[in-house]
Amino acid sequence: MTSEGLLPAEVLAEARLVARDSGVLAGLDVFTRTFQLCDERVKFQVNARDGQRVEPDQELATLVGTARGMLLAERTALNLLQRMSGIATQTAQFVQEVGGQVRVLDTRKTTPGLRTLEKYAVRCGGGENHRFGLFDEAMIKENHLALAGCDLERALGLLRQEVGPSMRITAEASDRNEASAALRGGADVILLDNFSPAELRELCPVLRQQSQELGTKVELEASGGIRLATVAAFAQTGVDRLSVGALTHSVQALDLSLYLKPLADSVAQQVEGQE
Repeated sequence: MTSEGLLPAEVLAEARLVARDSGVLAGLDVFTRTFQLCDERVKFQVNARDGQRVEPDQELATLVGTARGMLLAERTALNLLQRMSGIATQTAQFVQEVGGQVRVLDTRKTTPGLRTLEKYAVRCGGGENHRFGLFDEAMIKENHLALAGCDLERALGLLRQEVGPSMRITAEASDRNEASAALRGGADVILLDNFSPAELRELCPVLRQQSQELGTKVELEASGGIRLATVAAFAQTGVDRLSVGALTHSVQALDLSLYLKPLADSVAQQVEGQE
């Protein structure tokens, strides 16, 4: 209402997208698409790319378009770009801390409606995506066992019959016995939930030995209680991967700003002449 009340429809403006903090970018296409939906005539000069590390005062993009369109798109575009870049930045910090020893994965603890964008941001930060939903990988958790009324090994056998040999199955294990049962049941991944680094260092070699004796291949995943301050310790336990819900559910947005000003008449005429 404010823009339509104050600004004629033909007034043009220019904007500069500037980083105010250091971090990793994610979501530039989402940012520009938001402006295109509000002003189909908007022009962009993008000076950065997703996955790139940026520093304070770095100019990331310039835009020229209608003042109304700029103001209409500004907040939504910045909200998405800042959140996605915050996720990429935090993921990159976790990846750096583990030093290539293990893979860092996200979870389904994402903002409703934004899962695709947030999981893309994780990849921009050097992480990997866990399953996207309940359709692309089977996972047996404690609530499944409680409602199915059977133990983990039996549940894995029943589930395998239903989903077939090609579907990946992850089994959550909360203690050593459940982890061994998951191996015997044929899980592709054993999610070792809420184990301490000390417990994992003791358990992982045992599970590797059992897997070798059974002639199976299994991935070991740690989850629960993994923070930036503790992730290096978890990475040194012998697991293959770490799943970290905090990558998406507890993230600080990257500080970015959009600076707008009226477009000079000569520049405005030049832009209009190009249309």
